[in-house]
Amino acid sequence: MATIEEITARIRGAVASAPDLGCRLKLDLKGEGFIRLDGVAVTNDDGPADLVITVSRKDLEAIGKRELDPMRAIMSGRMKLSDMGLAMKLQPVIKTLLSGSV
Repeated sequence: MATIEEITARIRGAVASAPDLGCRLKLDLKGEGFIRLDGVAVTNDDGPADLVITVSRKDLEAIGKRELDPMRAIMSGRMKLSDMGLAMKLQPVIKTLLSGSV
């Protein structure tokens, strides 16, 4: 399993080639840390965000590897979103970024 630093570096690389989110996104890795995207900046800060995705590191990696469907993760409670409407709007970009986490 990748460390948070490795996942952060991979997402940082994905952000470089992805369209701008237009908002701040934070991955809350359930007590293991945070990955926060603000424009092109990707940090491990627990700062404010427009959308918070709460998911375990293990499930984040499974989503990135396409072993776990994000909608199934939401429906089963393995992943929580602070703003479902915003998440749906950003779904294509978020999918690209999460795929970059593996």
